[in-house]
Amino acid sequence: MIMSKEQFLTSSGVQIQTLEFWLEQQWLIPEETVVGMSFSERDMARARLIQDLTREFGVNNEGIDVILHLVDQLHGMRRAFAQLNKDIRGASA
Repeated sequence: MIMSKEQFLTSSGVQIQTLEFWLEQQWLIPEETVVGMSFSERDMARARLIQDLTREFGVNNEGIDVILHLVDQLHGMRRAFAQLNKDIRGASA
């Protein structure tokens, strides 16, 4: 599901100033379209993660930055391993 900025703000409960900060920090990188920003389910999941980390665990901005970087690395490694597995299976077929 793709959401406009306004829909994202309403669904996530994030304040506009907070969203602007997250965008500046590149914690969220929505797709830019001719009508504005488009937010995905992935963006919503990251917003919920950020909210949980700050509200539930008291993680500060520097910690959020580190955690999101590590999460992104983990997802990148998963994609790389999946591609490697696919390549190996293709080579042995």
